[in-house]
Amino acid sequence: MGLNRTVALVGLMGAGKTSVGKRLAARLGVPFKDADHEIEAAAGLTVAEIFEKHGEPEFRAGERRVIARLLADPPHILATGGGAYMDASTRAAMKDKAFTIWLRAPVALLLARVSKRQTRPLLNNSDPQGTLERLLAERTPVYAEADYVLDSIEGPHSVAVEQVLKELKARGIAVEEATT
Repeated sequence: MGLNRTVALVGLMGAGKTSVGKRLAARLGVPFKDADHEIEAAAGLTVAEIFEKHGEPEFRAGERRVIARLLADPPHILATGGGAYMDASTRAAMKDKAFTIWLRAPVALLLARVSKRQTRPLLNNSDPQGTLERLLAERTPVYAEADYVLDSIEGPHSVAVEQVLKELKARGIAVEEATT
């Protein structure tokens, strides 16, 4: 099994983009790339440090450059940061060069997942739930532009992986590799 197009996962932090993405890439036998990790490698700083030292606008500029570079690579699974798809030029590039999947999840599930770690700069405040609710309300119309919407549920990520595989096969994006 392989891909004829990059698959980009979008959605809020905690939706499962990295967890589902890694499993999906393994099932398809293609590389997995995490935009945030690639940004950190390019900057030599963590996402939190970039936000702290340079601010969100500079982080978003770096994110835009890194995602553009990743989209030029051969087909792979790409997990993006929660705000990446909000950038019009990044969104246009993803629509042009990738199949986008919005992993949609309710705030309660997102909060349960993200509260396990303190590595989310946008949630380092006194009201992380309110922040998630606001971000979800703001971003839903844009995330809804993704090619496919998958509701992220509590439970094993293998269920989401199977649903995505079925959709990718139906759309001709996941293809059987030719044997030689």
